Amino acid sequence: MTIPQLSSEQLGAAREAATQARRARAELKDQVKSGELTFSQALEKAMADETLSRIKVVDLLRSIPRIGVTRATETMENLEIAANRRIRGLGRHQVERLHELFN
Repeated sequence: MTIPQLSSEQLGAAREAATQARRARAELKDQVKSGELTFSQALEKAMADETLSRIKVVDLLRSIPRIGVTRATETMENLEIAANRRIRGLGRHQVERLHELFN
């Protein structure tokens, strides 16, 4: 499959869309970090939004105050969630276990 050649307008639009998506994901993590949203609320919000559903679960866990790399990794292992899993790739049981753990 060949890579399509995009015009400068299309490239600009793609860059802008990517920037907006990164900002939306960063804003969600900041809301969790500041306590504006709980982890469960952020998880539900991310599952309902296509852009936000691309956040890695470990990154969302690390946005919780007092959870760093080690604790987030341990939580992922205990819940049997792959380290590279994104929100949209979580199964029903994994979501339930995350809600139970952080409610």
